[in-house]
Amino acid sequence: MELSIWLTFFAASWAISISPGPGAIASMSAGLNHGFKYGYVTIFGLVLGIWTQLLIVGVGLGALISASATAFTVVKWLGVGYLVWLGIAQWRAPARPMVALDDSGEVVTQRALILKAWMINVINPKGTVFLLAVVPQFINLTQPLPPQYLIIGATLAFTDMVVMTGYTALASRVLGALKRPAHIRAMNRVFGSLFVLAGSLLALFKRSV
Repeated sequence: MELSIWLTFFAASWAISISPGPGAIASMSAGLNHGFKYGYVTIFGLVLGIWTQLLIVGVGLGALISASATAFTVVKWLGVGYLVWLGIAQWRAPARPMVALDDSGEVVTQRALILKAWMINVINPKGTVFLLAVVPQFINLTQPLPPQYLIIGATLAFTDMVVMTGYTALASRVLGALKRPAHIRAMNRVFGSLFVLAGSLLALFKRSV
């Protein structure tokens, strides 16, 4: 990949990462509920999700999902259901600062946080369609494809980690200022509502024809 092409993609990657979406909500939610040090692992799950989406696009399954009404609908409603479920769980979360527990009182492992974040990015056909529209513009078909996909994947991972780190840190700072259970409960409901809103917006999303 030529330097000029990469620089253009690098600039586009920042716009992709900064734009609000389920990933940003997940990062802020993790920072709010678990603090920065514990919730930071959510970012690795989000990056793994991006890489999975890129792999789906690279092997051609992304085109299938985008072209097939049935496949697109199935993936879309899985994503909608998952985001709404996350929203309800966040809304009902106990008003406890710096918690590492779920509603049942069991410890939420960092592996579980990574898996949760990975699913947020993977079960999202909007991301697949977006990558299908963006990535081919920066691919040179006359050159080996794997190195180009590796560069694109590494670039997306870097920008997303920087941006999501900021979101997580911001939310954890807000968490430090929340002292009363009523305040924490209100913030949980704000993020719960944002997850449900993200699911509702995904439900309205239509594949390009």
